[in-house]
Amino acid sequence: MVSLANVHPGARNDDVRIVQKALIARGHPIPEGPTGLFGDQTRAAYRAEQLAQGYRGADADGIPGYASLSTLGRHAGFTVTGSTTATGNGRLGLGQVTYNDPHDDSGPEAMRRYARKACDLTGMDPRYGVPALVTITERESAYNAPQWRVNLNDINARGRRAPDGHPQNCSRGATQCIPTTFATYHQAGTATTPYDVVADMCATINYVRDRYHVNHSGSDFAARVQQADPHRRPHGY
Repeated sequence: MVSLANVHPGARNDDVRIVQKALIARGHPIPEGPTGLFGDQTRAAYRAEQLAQGYRGADADGIPGYASLSTLGRHAGFTVTGSTTATGNGRLGLGQVTYNDPHDDSGPEAMRRYARKACDLTGMDPRYGVPALVTITERESAYNAPQWRVNLNDINARGRRAPDGHPQNCSRGATQCIPTTFATYHQAGTATTPYDVVADMCATINYVRDRYHVNHSGSDFAARVQQADPHRRPHGY
């Protein structure tokens, strides 16, 4: 059994070693061998595996997600445990949150692309997670439009100045997470800034699973979170 939370760039453990052996067996060379350290060579090999599985573009980034790792596991004989805790096994201290904006893409298609990756990383079924997340981003940030990536007007717009020049507690990112929520529900292996759309969406998934008891597949995401349901009026979450 391999834990998804243990297999990400920079990790060093036995789960990484199992994945490395599986990648090598699948014909994706890692010159250093199965060292147990997820470095650049392992990321390149994992990207090759993603491409072999049919992933393309930004979806083939060399970072394991639940779906791709499970497929590799079926070939290699191991099973995968996903993000089963509310925090995504990557909880940050508030001081570890960063505020750089990577200037990710905006627009509905970009949000669908990022949402598929977030579902992959958290083990949510994209049939439910993608439309729910895209609806949230439409309502919260006009699909990650640059002028709406930080909210300076709501009740959270207070606190000391963060490195991006805005009050620390401001909601940020495509789904508008406040930094404390982002830190608590941060997904292991994702960026530490809420301006990163995939990291922001992953934190949102982990948050709604905990706060609204959305099930692991996300089949009740829109039913439990009104802001994610395009058939109901917007409602803060």
